[in-house]
Amino acid sequence: MTWDGTELPHAPDLLETARRTLLDEIVPRLSGDARFKALMAANAMAIAARAARLGTTDLAPLLARLGNPASLCRDIRAGRCDPGTPMYEETASALLRLAEARCRISAPKALG
Repeated sequence: MTWDGTELPHAPDLLETARRTLLDEIVPRLSGDARFKALMAANAMAIAARAARLGTTDLAPLLARLGNPASLCRDIRAGRCDPGTPMYEETASALLRLAEARCRISAPKALG
């Protein structure tokens, strides 16, 4: 397919427009379970828009530092990442940064 010169829509903007329409025009007309489900959908749209806007490229170095999830879990269970061990500082720092990066997408209000 060749480009026809038209500007492509930006996914986060499309999601935000659809979300605003849902919240402003549809949710006020709903009640009960239907309202709850529409609000859930609006929240999912906000998360998807943030994920599209922020991306996950900053997670790659963190995940690489943590290594294989199964071996990391084994190291944690075996106490090799406990305070005072050589692995503690790097593992704790990487896990905290990973949690913060995920919160920026799924629950930014939790970060304050």
